Amino acid sequence: MALVVQKYGGSSVGGAERILRVARRVAETRAAGHDVVVVASAIGDTTDELLDLANRVSRAPGPPRELDMLLSSGERVANALLAIALTDLGLPACSLSGPQAGVFTTGDHGRARIVDVLPTRVRQELDRGQVVLVAGFQGLSKDTDDVTTLGRGGSDTTAVALACALRADVCEIYTDVDGVCSADPRIVPTARLLERVSYAEMLELAANGAKVLMPRSVEYARRHGVALHVRSSFTTDPGTLVAGDPEESTVEKPAVTAIAHDRGAALVTVAGLPGHVAGVLRVLADTEVEVDMPVRGGADLSFTVPRAMAEAAVSALRAHRADLGFTSVTADAGIGKISVVGAGVKAGVAATFCAVLADHGVAIDLLTTSELRISALCREVDLDRAVRALHEAFELGSSDPAVVYAGSGRGW
Repeated sequence: MALVVQKYGGSSVGGAERILRVARRVAETRAAGHDVVVVASAIGDTTDELLDLANRVSRAPGPPRELDMLLSSGERVANALLAIALTDLGLPACSLSGPQAGVFTTGDHGRARIVDVLPTRVRQELDRGQVVLVAGFQGLSKDTDDVTTLGRGGSDTTAVALACALRADVCEIYTDVDGVCSADPRIVPTARLLERVSYAEMLELAANGAKVLMPRSVEYARRHGVALHVRSSFTTDPGTLVAGDPEESTVEKPAVTAIAHDRGAALVTVAGLPGHVAGVLRVLADTEVEVDMPVRGGADLSFTVPRAMAEAAVSALRAHRADLGFTSVTADAGIGKISVVGAGVKAGVAATFCAVLADHGVAIDLLTTSELRISALCREVDLDRAVRALHEAFELGSSDPAVVYAGSGRGW
């Protein structure tokens, strides 16, 4: 008998029929003789709908503590409904909140980090023969005894953390595509399903726009050696294994593994900056704005920030203009980021990357590289064309392409 942790995304439980489908899949796993712990995200767009309600009853975003109490309810609803469905199928089931499951976090409301998992209650319920359903995305602050939320994608991290603490045999992440693909199958119909991806490559893909897994969950899995199976909740196919590289995989490995893209960034340019960049970065860090792709050209500094934080970044920098001495600061929200990721990314790949985009009329800016990635900015209207062109140029397609099942879910 194995212990299996299964995580289901919001699109997988997006309505009564899908909840019943998930319940039947869980029941099949239990019928195979395995213990099962399930972590389900909030149903569909529940989190956004709750945020909208908060904005309609308040002129301000609301106290962070109360927002966490509000938003954490979505996951509890989904997991309780799954427990009800499983009970109706004749399986004993018990739903737990994150705090009841022993997930302890920092006290940072809206962006807490897991500091410990003590799954005593989970183990007790498993020993009683129950299927245990744990509300992801939430925990209990060790410092304040308040409920906290982990930020977007926090249910992935919850599932990985529970799998580690319970020493589960496998952690399965179910979504609305077949697994990790060579590109977003919504943009590239010939995108190929990847049978195996290393932690390092998956981290690069996740950090550069591939939403099938959140970066924090991949980092947690890599740190604790938790193998992840990314699978579709709509089929029984094996999906993609995300784990460490087997020794033999370093030979004859393709240069490029996949293409990632990101529509959620804005380009900020600080013009006429006389001093070091440290002052700018300190202001942004104090404002809790994440900075990526910083490039200095002469007296100008450019970098990307999450689009939702562009206004806050510009406002914070303008407030410190006298101290920093720059001429002006602007934000461009009409950009997209395109990246190629792979263990064999070298200078030749960068040359091909730039040539292909130029041949397809895609102007690029802020080219950056790492050992596993080449990224550039382009106009957002050119992003889909850039993804398809690079996917074809690096021969990543398949005659048996990956499938998108839910359409509006988080997907790839």
